[in-house]
Amino acid sequence: MEKVYHKDAQFYAVLAALKAVTAGLQAVGRNATQYPGRQATRLCPDFLGKIDKPKRLIAVTGTNGKTTVSNLIADVLESLGLDLVSNRFGSNVDSGIASALIKASDLAGHMKTKYGVLEVDERMTTKIFPYVTPQILVVTNLFRDSYRRNAHTQFISSILNQNIPRSSRLVLNGEDLISGRLAPDNDRVYFGIECRDENETSPVSIIQDMRACPVCGSILEYDYIRYNHIGRAHCPKCGLSSPELDYAVEKIDYENRRVFIRTPKGRTDVRLLGDNITDVYNTITAIAALCEYGVGLKKITAAFENMQLPQTRFQEVMVGQKRIVNIMAKGQNPVGTSRVLDYIRHQPGRKAVIMMPDDYFDRQKSSENTAWFFDTDYELLNDPSIVSIVDGGPRFRDMHIRLLMAGIPEEKMRFCDSEEKIFPLIETDGVDTFFIVHDLVDAIDMQARDLMKKLEKKLQEGEGK
Repeated sequence: MEKVYHKDAQFYAVLAALKAVTAGLQAVGRNATQYPGRQATRLCPDFLGKIDKPKRLIAVTGTNGKTTVSNLIADVLESLGLDLVSNRFGSNVDSGIASALIKASDLAGHMKTKYGVLEVDERMTTKIFPYVTPQILVVTNLFRDSYRRNAHTQFISSILNQNIPRSSRLVLNGEDLISGRLAPDNDRVYFGIECRDENETSPVSIIQDMRACPVCGSILEYDYIRYNHIGRAHCPKCGLSSPELDYAVEKIDYENRRVFIRTPKGRTDVRLLGDNITDVYNTITAIAALCEYGVGLKKITAAFENMQLPQTRFQEVMVGQKRIVNIMAKGQNPVGTSRVLDYIRHQPGRKAVIMMPDDYFDRQKSSENTAWFFDTDYELLNDPSIVSIVDGGPRFRDMHIRLLMAGIPEEKMRFCDSEEKIFPLIETDGVDTFFIVHDLVDAIDMQARDLMKKLEKKLQEGEGK
């Protein structure tokens, strides 16, 4: 039985003070996404339990894709005119969620709306789910992540299993035998991709987090592998197998940017935002969550027609016949980075890859663990269509070694010790598309945008000659 938290004098005093702080921060142009919530949980440790929560709440967690999926869900619901509690512009830890709830509450701690979409960091479920119970919980996937944060899938899945509320209905990846087996007593539905076109798979990955059967320990047999351990598998000894899909992509039309899906409510086709296989997964994940939330297929389809991927994740410009793409790859995350490299490999034409992979925060103490370089499939860059690679950052020597180990010819590579020095190293002749691959940290994102502008100007000047 869930514990009931009662509002008391301490709670009301903290809430009133922090609503005033929030208003003050917003008045000077600040988003107030962290500070109010951080102070709330410090001054009133069970603040999240005492403040009211939306009655119709979706939470999204998982290793990769949770920000995009959360935003897709929120975009659709807001397009329907619903007023949402959301942390889309803030943090996915307890302080960020507390800040979002403070903004959406009145001085009595009551919610002004009954709808909410919250992105939740996997490890922070220990601090959030004891107080916040989503009616629907989406888990995008589980992979090994940063050695500093979420290095092992068993570690993360055990945290989730201990903290997922019993009453939450789960929306799970049916092609992921790790996240798909979470909280076995909870009600659930599964999503995934049924079509198995060869161009939509990339079975060669350095890391594979699900090789042995989690029930009997025998080696699993995979019917297919989409990437890493994402695919369909069965155990020849005990009979464990991937579940049947409730929400499935049956066809992908990359040329016309459409995905054709099957749901318990019928079939439809939806606009595909992006042309990476991860974009397809994000799309079917969001649609499954929205359908479980009660949104009709026609309304979902109509909403997707008018949506765009956030430019912090993907941005492109054309200068004449040349294309510049600014694309985010989550730092110290080998699977996320490998997906970006695989996307680049499959793009047409002659390509230059400009990389900013080093962790912005670890560099402050010069202690970054570069072992993740060797879990990442940099071999995907060893492709004739990739004519040059530029890497800038304090770990450029480690990256040099890693790319040599991937078999990439020395003459294709150039290096420098900081992102600010990258631009002069970029050769523009004989290149059709330039890919700027960067971490999600704001400071690195700004440097990538600045580099994109410089490169655009250089190409424009070349066009004008």
